[in-house]
Amino acid sequence: MSKLLSPVTVRGVTARNRIWVSPMCQYSANADGLPTDWHFMHLGQFAAGGAGLVMTEATAVSPEGRITQHDVGIWNDEQVAAWRRITDFAHAQGTKIAMQLGHAGRKASARRPWEPHGTVTVDEGGWQSVAPSAVAFGDYAAPKALTEDEIHAVVADFAAAAKRAIAAGFDAVELHGGHGYLIHQFYSPLSNQRTDGYGGDFDGRVRFALEVATAVRAAIGDDVPLFTRLSATDWADDGWTADDTVRLARLLADVGVDLIDTSTAGNTPKPQIPIGPGYQVPFAQRVRTEAKVLTGAVGLITEPQQAEQIVATGAADVVFLARAVLRDPHWPLNAARVLGADIEWPNQYVRARLS
Repeated sequence: MSKLLSPVTVRGVTARNRIWVSPMCQYSANADGLPTDWHFMHLGQFAAGGAGLVMTEATAVSPEGRITQHDVGIWNDEQVAAWRRITDFAHAQGTKIAMQLGHAGRKASARRPWEPHGTVTVDEGGWQSVAPSAVAFGDYAAPKALTEDEIHAVVADFAAAAKRAIAAGFDAVELHGGHGYLIHQFYSPLSNQRTDGYGGDFDGRVRFALEVATAVRAAIGDDVPLFTRLSATDWADDGWTADDTVRLARLLADVGVDLIDTSTAGNTPKPQIPIGPGYQVPFAQRVRTEAKVLTGAVGLITEPQQAEQIVATGAADVVFLARAVLRDPHWPLNAARVLGADIEWPNQYVRARLS
């Protein structure tokens, strides 16, 4: 019996297996932050390919929270209606679908990865970015430091966006607290130089993350799973550490977060990372063991046997795949064959199934 292909239940929501699709930005929304046919195809292929849960890309909780002008959003009801088409399709395939909520902070108003690097200026249709402190990310434009009232408004934006996500048919919500975006910017000492109640020591720097999680849990109620992606280390001197992550994970669990999606880095332009197969798995294992909370492992997980070992040995409860499923959207179907496990195929594809 494959542990990887076994179901997992979080707050009454059961995913059919533990192969989950990681958030992957597509930078392909229309000007109003609406998902397009590209998003329908992109996310739908993973649902048809047998994934247990599919996660949207970082979906902005406000227009100024977008990474680029081409990001999807969930700040109005028109966006709710557009997302419903995608959630309905995923459910028809037997797949659970979650929305990752994000605010880019000082990394907002950027150009798409395939365009010239840098910030899109106001004259070009961009906007003033915001952050805990007026400290730029690399050569990006300097952000404006948020006031306390503005911080409270952003917390409210996350809560309102979470309500809309549930109205759009999503089964779970994830807070993007990693990769150098706003929540990460608050908890990392490399980007937070505040001296008020949202900065300074560990408790001050994690306050924003905890307030967002608390507000979102209240907004979605007790039955909806809530995940948080954290960058477990900045991979930088004097930065955020794995010990800090374990400590924050405990606090997040206390306010209603069910699973820590454990990644690393993103808050410095060129971190020195010892990249290799499954290089981030030990961080997920530490959080799971020491914080006593469910975890997801992500990062260079490419082979079925590798993914099976991660969940079978208790290093993580689920695996999040990204590039592997871009290369093969039917990775779960093929993994079941490799592992000798049974998995339901779409009726339209059964003729391709090998006995």
